[in-house]
Amino acid sequence: MNKLDATLDDMQNTRFSNIYHDLIKQMAKATQFNKIEVRSILLVYHKFVLMNGPKAKIMTNAQFHNLFLVLFKIYDLQIIERILTLITTDTKKDVNPTSWVKLFSVFMSNKLEQKIKFTFQIYDSTNTGYLNREVVTLAVAKFFMGEDEDEVNELRADMLEVLFKKFDQDRDGSICYEEYAAIVKKNPMLLEFLGQCFPNVDGMNRGKRKRCIIDTKKKQKSSVHLGLLNGPAKAILTRNSKLITQILMD
Repeated sequence: MNKLDATLDDMQNTRFSNIYHDLIKQMAKATQFNKIEVRSILLVYHKFVLMNGPKAKIMTNAQFHNLFLVLFKIYDLQIIERILTLITTDTKKDVNPTSWVKLFSVFMSNKLEQKIKFTFQIYDSTNTGYLNREVVTLAVAKFFMGEDEDEVNELRADMLEVLFKKFDQDRDGSICYEEYAAIVKKNPMLLEFLGQCFPNVDGMNRGKRKRCIIDTKKKQKSSVHLGLLNGPAKAILTRNSKLITQILMD
C-alpha cells in the first residue's frame, strides 16, 4: 500500500485509511472538494488527534481555539465560539472530522453567497435573524482602543451610526440578513464588517501601520497610530483599518 503521508508510519497510515475511508467519499460528494482534497484536509485533522494520545478520536476544543489564535490570527473569542457552534452538532461542541471538513468547505469556498450566510450567522449571536443595536455596539467596541476614554467612546458612537446608516436600509433599528447580503454583494470588502471571521495569511505579520478614519462631524481625516499597540489589540485594529476606511469612504 502506498503511504498517504510520509510522516506517518505504516500502522498509522492503515489506521487513517480504515477510519476515514467512507467519510472521504461522503464529504467529496457533499462539498466542493474532490477525494484527494478531502483526504489532505482530514490528514491534518488526524495529526491533531494523534497529539491527544493513541486512544483519542477527536480534536480538542483547546486545539481548535489555538489554531484560530496562532495560525489564523483571529483573536475574537466570541467569533471563535460562534464558528465552533455553527460547525458542530452536539452540546459539547466536539470538533469531529465532519465538522472539520465543513469548516474548510466554507473557508475555501469561492461562492460569496455561502460566505455571506456563514458570516451573518456568526455575527447573529442572539440567533434572532437580525443584528440589533446591542449586538453591533459590542462588536464596534472592539474596533477602538486607547487611553483617552472620551475619544474612544466618541469614535465608537460615530462608527455605530455610520454602520447603521450603511446597512439598516429600512431604518427599523436592526440589520436583517437581506440588508447585509445586499450591501456585501455590492461591496464584498464589507463581508467582515463586524470582525474577522476568515483566515487572512497576507499581512498577518507586517510591521507598524496607520489607519485612516473620518470624523463624521468634522469630515476631516485623522490618523490613529498602531505602533504603541502589541499582540491581539494591534492585529484587530490593523485588520479592521481598510474595512473601516472602506465603509466611511463609500
